[in-house]
Amino acid sequence: MKTGFFSCLLISLLLTSCETSQQILNSLPTTVGGQTNTTQIAAALKEALTIGTQNSANRLSAVNGFFANAALKILMPPEAQKVESTLRNVGMGSVVDKAVLAMNRGAEEAAKSATPIFVNAIKQMSITDAMGILKGGDFAATNFFKQKTTADLTSAFRPVIAEALKKVDATKYWGDVFSLYNKFSSTPVNTDLSSYVTEKAVAGIFLEVGLEEQKIRKDPAARVTDLLKTVFGSAAAQTK
Repeated sequence: MKTGFFSCLLISLLLTSCETSQQILNSLPTTVGGQTNTTQIAAALKEALTIGTQNSANRLSAVNGFFANAALKILMPPEAQKVESTLRNVGMGSVVDKAVLAMNRGAEEAAKSATPIFVNAIKQMSITDAMGILKGGDFAATNFFKQKTTADLTSAFRPVIAEALKKVDATKYWGDVFSLYNKFSSTPVNTDLSSYVTEKAVAGIFLEVGLEEQKIRKDPAARVTDLLKTVFGSAAAQTK
């Protein structure tokens, strides 16, 4: 089987419907050059996912990776929004702003630990997993990562976030927020800041991974290695 046909096969699997992809897979010979087709496809997919998750983690771990991203910026939890409104109304908005900035800085610091967790999940990915992703929906890879890495990301993020929050006095600001609020309210508010920020940080990582998955599937500019250019590029040219 020629390389061009293999390239066309892979891009077809990524961009066609699940039913069509299954029909293509069922029609393939068992081996190509002594290796199974699925092994070669899995290798290409793992490289794509490695690049995608690294890109996501790098963007979010940069300064303002969370804070300057409107879709990901971590704000006060819903149960504390009344606190925020009250404090701003009495001229204490700067305290709230410091707390919000500190939460986002903690998430950015924690995101630095995401890449090795994703890479480990990719290394352990079976051929069956890879083919399931190829035959799945547009966010099949992202859903795979949610299933395989959420617990590890949460465990890794929480102590980093707790330390980062402490380092930038976020816990102090948080305490200041609720101390001030409690002066004006008979109902005290007690929120686990580290847990809340960790949950939001993990959700943000998966949102970015999902966006990166779409780039790898559909955007030629996102194919930045020779393998990805060969597998995706030549196929795209043949389908025009």
